[in-house]
Amino acid sequence: MASGNQTQVMEFIFLGFSGIPKGHAFLFLAFLVIYLVTVIGNTTILTLIQLDSHLHTPMYFFLSHLSCLDVCYSSVTVPKILANFLSQKPTISYNQCLAQMFFLMLFAGSECALLAVMAYDRYAAICQPLRYSNLMSSQVRVPLVIFSWLWGLLDSAIHTVLTTDLSFCGANQIDHIFCDVPPLLKIACSDTYVNEMALHTASVFVGLSPFLLVVVSYTYILSAILRIRSNTGRRKAFSTCASHVVVVIIYFGMANVNYNRPTAGYSLEIDTLISTLYCIITPMLNPLIYSFRNKEVKKALWKVLGLQSKEYTSPAKQ
Repeated sequence: MASGNQTQVMEFIFLGFSGIPKGHAFLFLAFLVIYLVTVIGNTTILTLIQLDSHLHTPMYFFLSHLSCLDVCYSSVTVPKILANFLSQKPTISYNQCLAQMFFLMLFAGSECALLAVMAYDRYAAICQPLRYSNLMSSQVRVPLVIFSWLWGLLDSAIHTVLTTDLSFCGANQIDHIFCDVPPLLKIACSDTYVNEMALHTASVFVGLSPFLLVVVSYTYILSAILRIRSNTGRRKAFSTCASHVVVVIIYFGMANVNYNRPTAGYSLEIDTLISTLYCIITPMLNPLIYSFRNKEVKKALWKVLGLQSKEYTSPAKQ
């Protein structure tokens, strides 16, 4: 019966920008610029880390995967949004919708886990400096990254399989700008209890658990920094963590609002704004916050551009 009802919906219509029909040209340019900045910024980080041997450290190894995730994350949604701005009807086929949701959840879940891993890396560097090379050896960091990707894959697979069992009974208008679990549950005509429980469970294991690991890591880090007698030493230790803390606050904060907001009480415009901040703006901000204010990354950029300073020295082991 579920599959029979499902065949009634061959495509979905996005209503996210239906309230501003005359502003699509401006929105197209805005999203295009955001996407280009996201791709160029994160690709630049990836390239610099690969080319410069000074950046071949565990911290930048994890950062390269974060940049890769951000490019993939943004590429799942923005190109389709841009294509819909150019069409008369913002639609997506049923299969494409499920695929978009699958990859969106995959990259989102993987990024949550990776941010927790990066927090552990900072803990090891600051709280266990003498053991850091062993704690973050290639035999440790590579499995940690693989686990992060598999963590997101498992979460995504579960939600996608559960969504294929939903019936839509002809309801095909999504109050959103891309396919995601919450808006699809809103228009489903079959029982969504299992899906909602899976979503809340994922919020705990995929979202809250990594966040708590970050909090625990930074509790130890803060304690270690406060024990440093030199003000210069404190500033240097804190500077290696500040960018990651900002990224964590923005990412987990937006994720919590996006997936745990009430089902009622939010307008379509607010939903669209929250989703845009979480899935589109955040991947653009990460390279700006985390890397381009980093001295080692800027030195590597000048080196690639032929503006290398004679004082380019190896960064301290992160």
